[in-house]
Amino acid sequence: MTKTNAGRFFEDYSVGQVIRHEVPRTVSGGERALYHALYPARHALYSSDLFAQNCGLPSSPIDDLAAFHVVFGKTVPDVSLNAVANLGYAEGRWLTPVYAGDTLRSESEVIGLKQNSNGKTGVVWVRTRGLNQHDELVMEYVRWVMVRKRDADAAAPDTVVPDLKSVLAVEDLTIPRGLNFTNYDFELAGEPHRWGDYAVGEKIDHVDGVTIEEAEHMMATRLWQNTAKVHFDATFRPDGQRLIYGGHVISMARALSFNGLANAQMIVGLNGGAHANPCFSGTTVRAWSEVLGKAETDAPGVGAVRLRLVATSAGGSTELKGEDGKYLSHVLLDLDYWALMPL
Repeated sequence: MTKTNAGRFFEDYSVGQVIRHEVPRTVSGGERALYHALYPARHALYSSDLFAQNCGLPSSPIDDLAAFHVVFGKTVPDVSLNAVANLGYAEGRWLTPVYAGDTLRSESEVIGLKQNSNGKTGVVWVRTRGLNQHDELVMEYVRWVMVRKRDADAAAPDTVVPDLKSVLAVEDLTIPRGLNFTNYDFELAGEPHRWGDYAVGEKIDHVDGVTIEEAEHMMATRLWQNTAKVHFDATFRPDGQRLIYGGHVISMARALSFNGLANAQMIVGLNGGAHANPCFSGTTVRAWSEVLGKAETDAPGVGAVRLRLVATSAGGSTELKGEDGKYLSHVLLDLDYWALMPL
């Protein structure tokens, strides 16, 4: 008999299964300070109570991606402890801002299963929901993960691949209550560029790069309580390297995008995303964005902009895929999201 948790393997999942994840977590200004230390994050709405109050919010929320990391980290022991890789995201929505003092918990529903042809692994789709202490939905998203089988001879489950939206409509997005950009201070925000200054098809090179170090990645995995073995244990991979948590790359690229998109203040929708190639310590991450779409909202002075955020290990190139349709080796992340920006 054992009291320890070895994590779930592919054959432990079934479609319709709901998993309530351990352990609820009360967030504080500490998470904000560490987030801003790990990533050069400086969007004004998440940095200043006064700026947020001038935009109609009660105070500065916890960064949208910091909240995502907390909710995501809760799922790891049940969903991806034995994962080979996190493959993608869809239908992500931020529904309620998270403030210091809120307590977050997570639950996931298995919505799809497909065994791989090698018989040793399979793909698991889950819809994860993050809730606060009032049982309000803070966010939800779908992700799919390649998970090892415990027994290669175990029977394959019936294949169920969920039908997911490729793009969220602007009507699917939730604008935080009270948000108002009519008195937006562009000088304090850091850039003059507003919603009308961006054109669909425009590409923005964010210029800067950040070299990822082992120490900061290990701090991040501990901060977000992400205990996936591929990120935490250097003996888990044959090459002895710890795989950089994909969310770490997302946050690094988002922080780099401030240079050129300082007024893309709040992420409210995640249309899709792929961790195109593995990232390891010592990699210098650079980023560029493409404007994929624009829409007005009912909130005063608030527009929505759909952006593709690409993180690479080589600067200068905006090529994504080769003639075979596969991502080029320098592409680390391809993320499609909606952000709110002043009109």
